[in-house]
Amino acid sequence: MTRARVTAYLKLHLIVIIAAFTAVLGELITLPAHSLVIWRTGLTALILAIWLRRKVIQFSFKRISLLTGLILGMHWITFFLAVDLANVSICLAGVASGSLFTATAEAIQEKRLPHKHELWIGLMIIPGIILIAGVESGHMSGLLCGILSAAFGAIFPVINKTMVRKGASAEGITFYEMIGSVIACAIFALFINADYSTFVPVKLDWLWLFILASVCTVYAFLLYVNLLKSFSAYETMLAFNFEPVYGILLAAALFAEHEKLHPLFFLGASTIFLANILNPLFAKKAEMKKSQPSTN
Repeated sequence: MTRARVTAYLKLHLIVIIAAFTAVLGELITLPAHSLVIWRTGLTALILAIWLRRKVIQFSFKRISLLTGLILGMHWITFFLAVDLANVSICLAGVASGSLFTATAEAIQEKRLPHKHELWIGLMIIPGIILIAGVESGHMSGLLCGILSAAFGAIFPVINKTMVRKGASAEGITFYEMIGSVIACAIFALFINADYSTFVPVKLDWLWLFILASVCTVYAFLLYVNLLKSFSAYETMLAFNFEPVYGILLAAALFAEHEKLHPLFFLGASTIFLANILNPLFAKKAEMKKSQPSTN
């Protein structure tokens, strides 16, 4: 593996750690899920508008980015809703199911069948998710919401990969997707007849929201979109399967969700780690087999 590839992998895992921290912030912020996402995406769009100025107006992928932002908004709403319904650990365990969804979405976008090794590895990760989530009762709705978040989360990286490889700037993609996310959240709030008395952040909410918008969204999302030039959407999603590992460790340290991590946690984390090691090996083997001349 080249030094550039190793650097790219390290950057990808930095993003995963930041993504895991967003669930922690979701626990700290007192706002309901839809309000939280509106503030997150709205502040992100404002930061980017001040930073980019005229560059965002000249962006040529506005429509597709806005539509993708609607999907992104639903991904984040269901993500933070899973935290509200259960806890950080259960939310992240559900989200880690995204590998199977991404393998399918990328195959549809590329008009091919999913690669067999991607499906097998995606299935291999499911026992790891179950082991990490543990046997906590009463959190099925949160787990299902996390899985729904993973399904939404499998779509927008595939679209972003296509746009960035056609020359779209990460800044322009991020700005218009944040606008689309705000629209999605506003529609969702109207649909559930949300109580707007809980819309205004209080006390430390402002600090956590600023960190969420600036570090966990502007910085992380721009870096992530640029990395799609080097990785497939499936490869990035596979790395994001470490999110529950990082997130549960953070939650254990900050919220004592797991006063003493069960040995099954480490078994589940090892399963996810093994899947990340096996994927490039299987991919290389499949590529070599494809390049071999036919003997018929």
